Amino acid sequence: MPVLVTNVCEYTGPGVVPALLRDHAVVFCHDRSFANVAARHSFEAAHPGAVALSGQTPSELVTQLGSSPHLASVPLTAVVHNDVHPNTPLPIEAIPADHFQGAWQALYMFPVQLTQLLLPAMKQARQGRWVFVTSARHLQPEPGFAVATSIRAATTAFAQALAREAAPHQVQVNVVEPNYLYSEAYYPRATFLDTEEGRARIAARVPMGRLGDPAEVGELIAFLVSGRSTFVTGQVIGFTGGWP
Repeated sequence: MPVLVTNVCEYTGPGVVPALLRDHAVVFCHDRSFANVAARHSFEAAHPGAVALSGQTPSELVTQLGSSPHLASVPLTAVVHNDVHPNTPLPIEAIPADHFQGAWQALYMFPVQLTQLLLPAMKQARQGRWVFVTSARHLQPEPGFAVATSIRAATTAFAQALAREAAPHQVQVNVVEPNYLYSEAYYPRATFLDTEEGRARIAARVPMGRLGDPAEVGELIAFLVSGRSTFVTGQVIGFTGGWP
């Protein structure tokens, strides 16, 4: 069952790819670093069964998928939208317009446009699974994070709308909302794992007393794309260790 995962080197990607490779014959992988041929070769060598795509836009990715021999007899069955963008904490009145625009393009328009291109084939085949990885920040908005909080919530709402439209075609759509997941993008090791002060900050906020591990969220996402429970759709699943 071929699967496409975006931004595989960031956010949930390091946990998702190994879990999917264990269960699936081929995993197509997008990452911003894969514009570099050496980065693609290095990733494929470290992850047997992964196909690193050079495309950086939705249309480029779909073109590459369309010419892949791996999809000649078996169609793309699942997509994991693992979208990322840097957080720059600022008070609302100080946020430049280009901060909103950059986050909107990366966290909303990129997955929406990719969905528009890939959805018709899944509807026609009457099978497919989508997982949108967004964020649980909207459950307890923090000062300074209005950009990420609002745009991630918009992507969650889009996925819920997609779930309603796709369900009659037997296509599943679910959302995973992490917070307090270890990643270098959002909770870097040097700050939150390697220091006693950082670990104490996390323990004071998260009922489980620690950051989530990428392998743990990988197992959750692997289940959602597995097809083992085809009645599950339109769900927003928190991955937060009991927060908030």
